[in-house]
Amino acid sequence: MQETEKIWMNGELVDWADAKVHVGVHGLHYGSGVFEGIRCYETPKGPAVFRLNDHLRRLHDSARLLYMELPFSIEELREACFELIGVNGLPECYLRPIAFYGYGQLGVAARENPVETVIMSWPWGAYLGDEGMKTGIRAKISSWQRVGPNVIPHVSKATGVYLNSMLAVTEAIRAGFDEAILLTSTGTIADGSGENIFVIKDGSIATPSLSTSILPGITRDTVITLARRQGIPVHEQRVPREMLYLADEVFFTGTAAEITPIRSVDKINVGQGARGPITEALQGAFFDVIECRVPDEFGWLTFVPTGAAQTVPTGAATASKASGRKSSAV
Repeated sequence: MQETEKIWMNGELVDWADAKVHVGVHGLHYGSGVFEGIRCYETPKGPAVFRLNDHLRRLHDSARLLYMELPFSIEELREACFELIGVNGLPECYLRPIAFYGYGQLGVAARENPVETVIMSWPWGAYLGDEGMKTGIRAKISSWQRVGPNVIPHVSKATGVYLNSMLAVTEAIRAGFDEAILLTSTGTIADGSGENIFVIKDGSIATPSLSTSILPGITRDTVITLARRQGIPVHEQRVPREMLYLADEVFFTGTAAEITPIRSVDKINVGQGARGPITEALQGAFFDVIECRVPDEFGWLTFVPTGAAQTVPTGAATASKASGRKSSAV
């Protein structure tokens, strides 16, 4: 990252190199934080943030489930996102709002610890690679099981939960795969390390229900909406592991991953071992909205106000040959 880039920290813009906290912050010791991943896209109509209000509302909901009261409203955080996009001159970027219990008492209970609130931004292309967006990635069933219900609030996008994800994806990468798929305690499919998962068989889509302790993904909701709009049946249900091996198509969704096909699971080809037609159609519908090729009938795009975008140069994003979308280089 460029040290000239800014980070929004507790209501102020600070230089990237100066955005520091004490090593005694509660969130570092106990994972007591919440965060979001949000994408801003460069469009013909200017920089647009995808489902910004939904993400910021989920941030507040996540904090509430950790007994944390954010010191900034959704409206204030939205304006801070706009300010950061403008000052950093990044018309296409990834935004990372994060809030955590700060320096104070170091007991497990966060008693009177202040809540630190930060927003970072940086260019981030396809999370699992441009080629992966086109040809699909290789996934592995993890030996680590997804954290179950009544252990930690899965609806909260809490920082501490992602130790579970880190172990799973690290195991997969060390074994030569691109990503992990976690199962529930009963052996059904849960999700990826940072993605929701969809399985297609005979023209119908199945995706694990929220009862499997998965995060209620915003891109997940987007894909369900787009699929049903195209007349494709979508069933939120318990999905047995075997469906991954018998599926015609499988794909991940997430803010970072967007819509990424899975070409093999445990070295077994999914369908023809390539991106399938339904996955490709949903990718197209998704990027049609983002790139303003079709009307945004659901109000998913929030355009950065002109004043905030004055410092944003045009043409800063580069074309991605793999997916036909725009993405900044990492």
